[in-house]
Amino acid sequence: MYSLTDIKRLNRNNVATIRSSPLPEISGALGDLGTLLPLMITLAVNGSISLSTTLVFSGLFNIITGVVFGIPLPVQPMKAIAAAAIASKTSLSETVAAGNVTACLVLILSATGLLRVVTRIIPIPVIKGIQFGAGLSLVISAGSSLLQQLRPVVDQPLDNRIWAFVAFLLLILNQRRTRFPLALLLFVAGVVVALIRVMTDHETRMPQLLLWRPYFILPNWSGDAVGMGIAQLPLTTLNSVIAVSALASDLLPDLPSPSVTAVGLSVAAMNLLGCWFGAMPVCHGSGGLAAQYRFGARSGASIIILGLFKVILGLFFGESLLDLLGTFPRSLMGIMVLASGLELAKVGQSLNHGAPDLWEASVSGGSGKRHRTIDDEERSRRWNVMLVTTAGILAFKNDAIGFIAGMLCHYAYRLTEWADRSWQVYGYRHSEVQPLLQS
Repeated sequence: MYSLTDIKRLNRNNVATIRSSPLPEISGALGDLGTLLPLMITLAVNGSISLSTTLVFSGLFNIITGVVFGIPLPVQPMKAIAAAAIASKTSLSETVAAGNVTACLVLILSATGLLRVVTRIIPIPVIKGIQFGAGLSLVISAGSSLLQQLRPVVDQPLDNRIWAFVAFLLLILNQRRTRFPLALLLFVAGVVVALIRVMTDHETRMPQLLLWRPYFILPNWSGDAVGMGIAQLPLTTLNSVIAVSALASDLLPDLPSPSVTAVGLSVAAMNLLGCWFGAMPVCHGSGGLAAQYRFGARSGASIIILGLFKVILGLFFGESLLDLLGTFPRSLMGIMVLASGLELAKVGQSLNHGAPDLWEASVSGGSGKRHRTIDDEERSRRWNVMLVTTAGILAFKNDAIGFIAGMLCHYAYRLTEWADRSWQVYGYRHSEVQPLLQS
């Protein structure tokens, strides 16, 4: 866990970063909206969460996360719970109960140290495969759920494939200037378009002053709620705890990375607090971290700004924002999700060079480390384990299946290596004994 000295040092970095690069930090804060908005809006419209409470609590969690961890660690929906709640139009009490179930299980794993044990057991190629698979899943989601649903220009002049193509061109031109505030530009353009659509549509209403009135929700721990909570557990532990801790180390090597225990306790605390008031079940996700990094965020200042913005919206506008948020252009949102997925998938390129398990203590006995050289056979094995993990995630749309497939592939290689060594030893001994028997 972080000491008070660590937190002070991280916040000095937050202040220095926002002073030196304010626009990239603000842009990075908006990088994860492509994941947040569709799920949050749909859940709120269905009555499965309270939009105002979600904005207030998730905003507070953003602020606390930015202060404590000092990196752009996102606060985003628990996707398995959100998907199940949307599909079955789950009630508010059951949705928050599902979040509580996941939070309790993650708390047990974190407090007992089991998460640390699991992290030591899981090989790096499997973790990279989870990240790679999550990235490609976001890319597929951007296409299937957002971009493919766009209507022709004649039907929807303010949200179509031309808008998506222009945003994609900006994304490509911005590849080498990752701190250009592209997300901020897309967000402002999207808000302007959404305002125009709301003002010209008589069936929608503009946001208005609507003060937040907190209320207590008693969770309904039904069989469906418990099932949703348990189904979320593999995704939370693998992608929102283990993978996000590893990704933070890859993307921000100059800042202290949060331990899996710290991230796990954070996820548990957020849901054990917010869900009692109708807030959406949330977690920290590697996709959100990659998105915010891709669009310019390099410190906790970015999500502190986002948190303040969300708290203000939740306190003063709340549910009146639904129509405006619901008309945010899918074309722009889809490109933002696409960029997030590509940034997350890119971490796979360090699998065979720069991965944490390839660094070892220097032979000279100094404090430095040297990079271990691996041969082509080991490179191939590591690559195959990562691909098998990714394939399982994409084929079954399930992180747990991908994880099991990757672990089986890894230990199958280990078993083969052990069998080869045993055979060599047996063959060597057999070759020495044979002449004696013949004599």
